Amino acid sequence: MKKPLVYSVLLSAFLMLSAAAHADDYTITLQGNQFSPKELAIPAGQKVKITVKNLDTTPAEFESSDLNREKVVSGNNEIIVYIGPLDAGDYRYFDDFHRDTTTGTITAK
Repeated sequence: MKKPLVYSVLLSAFLMLSAAAHADDYTITLQGNQFSPKELAIPAGQKVKITVKNLDTTPAEFESSDLNREKVVSGNNEIIVYIGPLDAGDYRYFDDFHRDTTTGTITAK
């Protein structure tokens, strides 16, 4: 096999893997002490990237005992959270500053 062909095949494989690695990006917004969506479905068995956007001026926290995550999101800012791969099931998250009212669920299917 000639070198240009080998490089072409390797580059194609790399580009396909890179596209697949970023295919499962999700966004959760926080506004008025409410997460949206309140229920987020993701694929089980895959690592995913979740952008948490705080549209309020006050800080909030994306926290989940189920996911072992805890990150503060300052006002009018965003954070990135990587989770998974997860087994199928429901995983709860909440804003620790408003724990009783600001909650959501991630469902891995």
